[in-house]
Amino acid sequence: MVRKIIQKFAALCGTLAFALLGAGLTLAGKLPDGFSVPAGEKLTISSGMLITASQSGTVAAGVRAGEKYASDLKLFGIVEIKSVDVSVVEPEYVVAGGGVFGVKLYMEGVMVIGMSDVDTAVGPHNPAYEAGIRKGDIIIAVDGRPINTNAEIGKIFEESEGKAIKVSARRGSTGFAVEVKAQYSLSAKTYKAGMWVRDSTAGIGTITYYDPESGVFGGLGHAVCDVDTGELLPLHSGQAVKADLFGVVKGGRGSAGELEGTLEDTQLGSLTLNSITGLYGVANAVPSGGTRLPIAMCQQVHRGKASIISTVDTSGPHEYGVTIESVDYDPKSPGRNIVIKVTDKTLIAKTGGIVQGMSGSPIIQDGRLVGAVTHVFVNDPLTGYGIFAENMRKTSKTLEDSFKKAS
Repeated sequence: MVRKIIQKFAALCGTLAFALLGAGLTLAGKLPDGFSVPAGEKLTISSGMLITASQSGTVAAGVRAGEKYASDLKLFGIVEIKSVDVSVVEPEYVVAGGGVFGVKLYMEGVMVIGMSDVDTAVGPHNPAYEAGIRKGDIIIAVDGRPINTNAEIGKIFEESEGKAIKVSARRGSTGFAVEVKAQYSLSAKTYKAGMWVRDSTAGIGTITYYDPESGVFGGLGHAVCDVDTGELLPLHSGQAVKADLFGVVKGGRGSAGELEGTLEDTQLGSLTLNSITGLYGVANAVPSGGTRLPIAMCQQVHRGKASIISTVDTSGPHEYGVTIESVDYDPKSPGRNIVIKVTDKTLIAKTGGIVQGMSGSPIIQDGRLVGAVTHVFVNDPLTGYGIFAENMRKTSKTLEDSFKKAS
C-alpha cells in the first residue's frame, strides 16, 4: 500500500514538473528578451504571472542609468524561463492627453483599393490585373514620375492612348515594376487601367501624450490602415487638425460605436509617422491642460483598477474608471498588450463602452501613464485592447532622434 502511494505521488510530481516545464517554455516565447527599469529600482514582474527575477548583489546595491545587466526569470522561483537583458533608464515624463484631434493623411504613392474590368470593344479586360497589379499594392511612380494623387495617375493613363506605361509599385516590403497598357473604355470614352486607387484618408482619434521638450505627440496607439485593404497607409505628409464633436453612436454587441464630429481647418500640428504603435507628429503649440506623468515600464502594469482619459462630448477630456483584466508582453502583438474593461457608469451611459475615435485614450494606473486604448471587442463594447505606453514612447523617441540628426 505504501509503495502504491509513493508511486502515485511520484507520478503526480512528474506530471506537475512536466506541466511547469511546458508553462515555462510557453512564457519564454511570450516574454521580451529585454526590460527597462527606472534607476534605483529592481526588475519586478507585476502582471500576476508569478514570475521572479534574479538580482545580483551588485544590482541590489543600485545601478546607474545607462548601465545594463542580465537577469534570470523563473516561474514560482523554481522553473527557468529565460535570461533577459535589463537596461537601467532615467524615468521619463510626458503630459497625458485625452483630447480628440482630426487626422488628415496624404499617402506616399497611391494604394490600389479595388480592381474593375474595362468594357472594351473586344469584351471586358483588366489591364492592371493582367500586368500583375493586385489590391493592396502601393504605386510609387508611373513612367518614372513619382505619384501621390489619384488625379495624377488617372490623367497619365487617360492620355496614354494605349501605350505601355511602366508602373513602379510595392507589395509589402517588396518593390516591383510592371508595364500596363490601358484600354479604351466604351462607356467612359477614355483609356482606363482597371484599378481604383486612394491617395488620402481622414478621421478622428485621441491624443495619448505630448512631450513639451521635443513637441512630439503620440496618438491612436495603432496604425492608420486603409478601410478597404486593411493595409498600413504609407505616410507622405499629414496634418493634425481641430475636431469638433457633435454626437456619439453608442456601441452594442456586434456593432462598434463611434464618435461623430467635423474636422476644421485649424492645424494643431504636423503628422510625420504612421506606425503599428500609433500616429506621431509635432505640435504647433503647447496643448493646454493635461497632467505630467511618468511613463510606466511594461512590467509595472498589472491587473486591477485603472482609468482612461477620453473626450466623448463637447465638455472635453474626462477621467473614467476601468479595470485592467490582463497583461500580455508578447512583442508580436504590440497593440494588444492590455485588456481593459470599462466600469464607469457615466461613460457607459454616454457611449456604451469603447467606441471608434477613443483610440489613443491614455490609460492611467498608480499615477503612471501605462498605455493607450487601441481596439474594442465588437461582441463586448465594454472591453477592449490597449498598447503599452512604453512601446509608444520608444517609437516617438526614434522620431525625436531623427529630428536631432537632421538638425
